[in-house]
Amino acid sequence: MGIFDKGVQKTKRSFFEKLSRAVVGKSRVDDDLLDAIEEALVASDMGVDTTLKIIDNLEERVHNDKYVSLDELTDMLRDEIDRLMDVSEDGIPANAGPFDFSKKPYVIMVVGVNGVGKTTTIGKLASMLKAQGKKVVLGAADTFRAAAVDQLTIWAERAGVDIVKQAMGADPASVAFDTVKSAVAKGADVVLIDTAGRLHNRIDLMNELTKIRNVMRKVIPDAPHEVLLVLDASTGQNAFQQAKEFARATDITALAVTKLDGTAKGGVVIGIVDQFKVPVKFIGIGEGVDDLKVFDRKEFVNSLFSKEDFNK
Repeated sequence: MGIFDKGVQKTKRSFFEKLSRAVVGKSRVDDDLLDAIEEALVASDMGVDTTLKIIDNLEERVHNDKYVSLDELTDMLRDEIDRLMDVSEDGIPANAGPFDFSKKPYVIMVVGVNGVGKTTTIGKLASMLKAQGKKVVLGAADTFRAAAVDQLTIWAERAGVDIVKQAMGADPASVAFDTVKSAVAKGADVVLIDTAGRLHNRIDLMNELTKIRNVMRKVIPDAPHEVLLVLDASTGQNAFQQAKEFARATDITALAVTKLDGTAKGGVVIGIVDQFKVPVKFIGIGEGVDDLKVFDRKEFVNSLFSKEDFNK
């Protein structure tokens, strides 16, 4: 079983069970069948707007009096979903990898609510980059939660990378400033800044993230080069809401989606990319340090529509 097969297995089984039941006995694509497909897409937490977009496109592609087999129908769905997820980044070649390391140090500000696996994702990303020979510095700017600083310190030790931190309750922007300053002094390749995961007051969140950006730019004028939003796939529609709130507070440039392997709600990945036009760069498919994987759109879509499990 491939990386992405593991990640989408539950979503695929749930979706195709519904789809197979809808197609059985049908000799043509009619409104009832399209309704059943719509229900299957919504059940995978793809979101209503994205689902309706797919259904509208399917209606254009098939004629009501024409027989369409399950294979033909799934090929059409695969094409539609692949097209919706094709969010290209200006000036970055498709095979360039997730980051443009021509900028040094490359500063990544990581955002997301508490509990989605944000700090763990930073730790795993630090390990991945260190294994690639990159010199990494972590910044513990989530200073409102003692556990976050402690957790990031453990990950820094495990990955063998430097960490910059201050006392509990310290100004997050001050930590971010010290981190990028230290990274420049040490000739680091990558900076990963952890931020507080609070959404209780959008104004506070916006002000804090803006302040962090502004102080980092005193050291590195175009920092951060990436704002990575971490979302938990298993929360389904809540992930949509979180993406909406953070998109209002800052310019999200990329997504990392965790816990994809443990949910039948993997359609949320497709919906969020479609609605926010932001690419997924990493997915989490397990608890291990190596279970954060670089996202490959084609592989993800192919795994979702691979022929195994269709008739189980």
